[in-house]
Formats: sequence, C-alpha cells, structure tokens
Amino acid sequence: MNNPIELSLEQQFSVHSFASQVQGMSHDQAKDFLVKLYEQMVVREATYKELLKHQWGLDSGTTLA
Repeated sequence: MNNPIELSLEQQFSVHSFASQVQGMSHDQAKDFLVKLYEQMVVREATYKELLKHQWGLDSGTTLA
C-alpha cells in the first residue's frame, strides 16, 4: 500500500469546508471538538471490527486486536 489514496473533489471540498469551520472556533471549542471527533473514530473502528467478526463468522468468543 505504497500509493496514497486520492480524495474525490467532493471529499477535498469537505476537508476544505471542515478546515474553514475549525478556523472560526475558539481554542477551547476546537479542543472539545477534537475529543468528540476522536471518540467517534474509536466507535467507528469498534463497529467495523464487530461487523467484520460477524461477517467472517468469528462472533463465537474470538477477538480482533
């Protein structure tokens, strides 16, 4: 996986829009937002792991690290 993933124009616009939003935040707002964003990332990762375990038939007590 040596090639970086290219973002679509829509994704690039979304990143730019996000950056503009963050620029308008206070330092405390940005810190709170970052913590919430990280929490969502952790929940998403756990959800993906559970879905993969179910899809691969690993629900019977085994865990993915």
